[in-house]
Amino acid sequence: MSSDSVTTGTADTATDHVVAGVDVGDADLAAALRGRLDEVEKLLVSRLESGEDFLSEVALHLVTAGGKRFRPIVTLLAGEIGPEPDHERLVKAAVVCEMIHLATLYHDDVMDEASMRRGVESANSRWDNSTAILAGDFLFAHSSMLLADLGPAAVQLIAQTFAELVTGQMRETVGPGVGGRDEDAAQHYLRVIWEKTGSLIAAAAQFGGEYSGATGEQIARLRRFGDAVGIAFQIADDIIDIASPSAESGKTPGTDLREGVHTLPMIYAMEAGSPDSPRLRDLLAQPLTDDAEVAEALELLRVSDGMRRARATLEKYVDDAMAELDALPAGPANEALRRLVRFTVDRVG
Repeated sequence: MSSDSVTTGTADTATDHVVAGVDVGDADLAAALRGRLDEVEKLLVSRLESGEDFLSEVALHLVTAGGKRFRPIVTLLAGEIGPEPDHERLVKAAVVCEMIHLATLYHDDVMDEASMRRGVESANSRWDNSTAILAGDFLFAHSSMLLADLGPAAVQLIAQTFAELVTGQMRETVGPGVGGRDEDAAQHYLRVIWEKTGSLIAAAAQFGGEYSGATGEQIARLRRFGDAVGIAFQIADDIIDIASPSAESGKTPGTDLREGVHTLPMIYAMEAGSPDSPRLRDLLAQPLTDDAEVAEALELLRVSDGMRRARATLEKYVDDAMAELDALPAGPANEALRRLVRFTVDRVG
């Protein structure tokens, strides 16, 4: 076998299909996607470096810590669905979505009094709450400047998304039954995570459709795809936090248990008629401060019916996302989006 043949065979490996940890299934698409993600990263960093040093250092803290860049990937892949993708606007839209996501992380960590984020010390812990809040505001400001380049429709979409993000945070704070809604704890939880997570991923997918010349129906399907994937992504994260607390998630294990925050597996385990043990329900009834009780609750949750039901709910949203892709044009981008969905679920093990 010639050396040229060996080189070609080595290049055509599964790793050539991988982008940000996701096997997109096509080497050419993966190469193009990596190039555009590089553009996203350069624009993201250059914008945040443009301010005063004392602001840029904090604003770049979570950027340099890494992250999945999940929302930019959704925008860029959705942008391959339409016939004429405008890559410049796709890159700007992807950066907007990532900046907004990062800003919410800074603010969330202040509200949650978190000490770790993405495997590094959180900004509020490294500096202080005021600095972290202002860094989030700085990110919002720069996302707004990029939005101005994209036009009024983009501004309107993100304004609505931002309203949903804030509403979700407030809804979570107030609790079930807010606004006279007749909903149980699980319905309330799913609505909150759509507003806090799904709405921005839906906007990311919508941007992809709009800046690639997709039809109105295709854009609507991409948005619904984003809705479903966003909810699935958050449920998967909550399952991972319980199923693999020692994994490299970049978060403090047992944080939700310590704060008395109930995620979907916990909510299902606490429902009336649940077959899960009274001991588990007793542990979940209040915030846990004892390390041994946190460990006990995690062990019980891992084998609970609540966990089984949460996994089933996760698969339901995966099915919803796949159904939207079934009606969109076939091709490498559609297949890559399917693999992105499965990656979301496969993370839970």
